Amino acid sequence: MNDLAIVDAHHHFWDAERNYHPWLRDQPPIPFRYGDYSGLRRRYLQADYLEDARNWRIAGSVYVETEWDPRDPLGEMAYVAELRRSGGLPSVAVAQARLDRDDAASVLERLAAIDFVRGIRHKPRANPTPRDGRPGGMADPRWRAGFAELARRGLRFDLQTPWWHLHEAADLARAFPGVTIVLDHTGLPADRSAAGIGAWKAAMAGLSACANVAVKISGLGVRGQAWTVAANRDIVLTTIDLFGTGRCMFASNYPVDGLCATWDAIYGGFDAITRGFSAAERRRLFAANAVATYAIPAADIRPRVGP
Repeated sequence: MNDLAIVDAHHHFWDAERNYHPWLRDQPPIPFRYGDYSGLRRRYLQADYLEDARNWRIAGSVYVETEWDPRDPLGEMAYVAELRRSGGLPSVAVAQARLDRDDAASVLERLAAIDFVRGIRHKPRANPTPRDGRPGGMADPRWRAGFAELARRGLRFDLQTPWWHLHEAADLARAFPGVTIVLDHTGLPADRSAAGIGAWKAAMAGLSACANVAVKISGLGVRGQAWTVAANRDIVLTTIDLFGTGRCMFASNYPVDGLCATWDAIYGGFDAITRGFSAAERRRLFAANAVATYAIPAADIRPRVGP
């Protein structure tokens, strides 16, 4: 077993037979960046997760909302509470709330009262390509009005958006400096051409100037390609160089990223890429930053992970 203690900053559990997830149940399947995701249309719970991660020391984890039935955002957290009682994971959770709805404030108030809820994810509308210059969802006044409620309730925001909307993310971060924004999946650098990576780097550099933004280094799969150190080293190191070891955290995005790589390939890759970092820096990237960002209680970390 690898000696690194892991606090996985982003993963999912689901039981689509018991609970309604439109994307896992409805037909036809939605378009997905990894292509065919029929392999995800199965139960995935703590025992499955720990089996995938059996070669690593899982000290804690952050559950992120799973596109649960949008009519019942509180139901997902009730289900997560069951999971925590039965299996000890996750340590904390990021819940679903639709920020552009009339009931956003009341839903956020009720979610913030749940002791293990640390933040919210609501994917803003995004343009399909960087050539589409229309404003995305983060510019919508109604969406922003919902976002303004987060600071009042001490909630973080997980942002999933492609890199060509990161200028809007930077504007959002500057407008709401009291909200911690965590960029999911490294800004989705799927286009690995020289031009694509160059544009992604420029967008990430702009966002890194906002001190209230952190990044989950995850979601690095590319459709039809293997997850390798060679393919992802530059992306991982560029992100760490821009945001520093204090604002980056590694995450599995399992089981979703199981479509493109094993757990060992992903975390083994993170391990290999950061071998030249200090022990303290690696502790921050693999565990301590997730603990600090999501305020995970020490009692929920085994073994305890320090800075």
